Amino acid sequence: MVLVSAVRDYINRMLQDISGMKVLILDSHTVSIVSVAYSQSELLQKEVFLVELVDSISKSNESMSHLKAVFFLRPTSENIQHLRRQLASPRFGEYHLFFSNLLKDTQIHILADSDEQEVVQQVQEFYADFVAIDTYHFTLNVPSNHIYMLPAVVDPSNLQHFCDRVVDGIAAIFLALKRRPIIRYQRTSDIAKRIAQETAKLMYQQESGLFDFRRTEISPLLLVVDRRDDPVTPLLNQWTYQAMVHELIGIQDNKVDLRNIGKLPQDQQEVVLSSEQDAFFKANMYENFGDIGMNIKQLVDEFQQIAKSNQNIQTIEDMAKFVDNYPEYRKMQGNVSKHVTLVTEMSKIVEERKLMLVSQTEQDLACNGGQVTAFEAVTNLLNNERISDIDRLRLVMLYALRYEKESPVQLMQLFNKLASQSPKYKPGLVQFLLKQAGVDKRTGDLYGNRDLLNIARNMARGLKGIENVYTQHQPLLFQTMESISKGRLKDVDYPFVGNHFQQGRPQEVVIFIVGGTTYEESRSVALQNASNSGIRFILGGSVVLNSKRFLKDLEEAQRIARSSPAVV
Repeated sequence: MVLVSAVRDYINRMLQDISGMKVLILDSHTVSIVSVAYSQSELLQKEVFLVELVDSISKSNESMSHLKAVFFLRPTSENIQHLRRQLASPRFGEYHLFFSNLLKDTQIHILADSDEQEVVQQVQEFYADFVAIDTYHFTLNVPSNHIYMLPAVVDPSNLQHFCDRVVDGIAAIFLALKRRPIIRYQRTSDIAKRIAQETAKLMYQQESGLFDFRRTEISPLLLVVDRRDDPVTPLLNQWTYQAMVHELIGIQDNKVDLRNIGKLPQDQQEVVLSSEQDAFFKANMYENFGDIGMNIKQLVDEFQQIAKSNQNIQTIEDMAKFVDNYPEYRKMQGNVSKHVTLVTEMSKIVEERKLMLVSQTEQDLACNGGQVTAFEAVTNLLNNERISDIDRLRLVMLYALRYEKESPVQLMQLFNKLASQSPKYKPGLVQFLLKQAGVDKRTGDLYGNRDLLNIARNMARGLKGIENVYTQHQPLLFQTMESISKGRLKDVDYPFVGNHFQQGRPQEVVIFIVGGTTYEESRSVALQNASNSGIRFILGGSVVLNSKRFLKDLEEAQRIARSSPAVV
């Protein structure tokens, strides 16, 4: 419960010592941070009767002096200005100010000068500046995520905002864990290097006192890598429950928006998918689609048994028992219908888009050699009327990433076919992807064909056979974790920042992917942590990607690159 419990602990400490009726005031970032860790009913138990956003509260003048205001905000200049206006004419009886990261001295002075009526009871820093979507997986929901693909000269100020937000998020993780890491980064990525260096500067120079925790025998490791080192994982269709829901429907802060799906009752239009609050989801989030169907059938059968026994009410005792158990019964009913709705909808999409057919070729492109067969398979799917435009584009991208050097002639043929079959996707986007994440730009052994050890491992895997053709792909992150576990991560590819080197094998590792993580990777991390290797891995990223989001970032970066004179 590492990350989630760290955030819950901070929220508990904010709310429990302030007695009486409270209003909790958040900003657009902290609302996500709180909502994934704390449910509405839990907030009510802490006497929080109102949750408001800081910008909307600034527009109202209604006095609520009977309420105590608990603010939990990022320490941005906009938020400080909101507070200034609030404190000039206070609407609440008391003001308790909590910030999710380090406040500057100037900001503290502004707040002190603004509090003329002395309504502020406390100002504190609680380092929950990350969205803890799972035990070992966090995101920062950084706006303008595409900026990491552009050279620094294109938009220096936006790139600086992006880097600042990432450094803040990483700093908060280590402050919450009470650790100061040794820092390494991917050599071929300018942005990973910049973020690693700025993080080191903050931790070892600007705020070295704050990060000076009791030293553990071996420092934890922070590894900063670039999404473009593994562009394959976010392009693939997914076949395990959590990853598949995000790929086909979309998950935002552990919530799934189902409003576009037929006629659903009001309480089913947005559902929560959280391993903290849903035992069935926790047990099945990493299971493959085939098994999920069986397990949901079991869940429905159990529910029907309970429903049957509830129909058999004959005595006053039976009635009392039913009333006592009713909230639990309603919760179970909601849970059953949520999972049935999700799986039904996903089955429909799989059938409509012929995803089993598409996915088989995708997995072959990602995991197995054989350029001639691959070219034939992709050509056939491009000719198939029932394959959607986005699936055609992804297939050509996966082929291009794999065979850009081996078969340029065939690649041009696929570009032309894509342009004629799916005119809304210009082949330029595939070429832009190769420019961003082609073989010359990557550090890792993405296809397991550079390194002798990986070639041998792939041959052994081929001989052993594959359990499931749809889930044979393993993200590059899996190899990275294996290299760290065995002390084989090469210094030349992943240099250290400064003169802080790792002595021995780290016991805690935070891997941050600039450009975003995927749920397939968070599954890899959870499985690795369950294997008791003696190392605990935590995964974080600027956003959580699915193929749609990855392509959107790519298109946006391409659009800006085209219109910028700075990009050659």
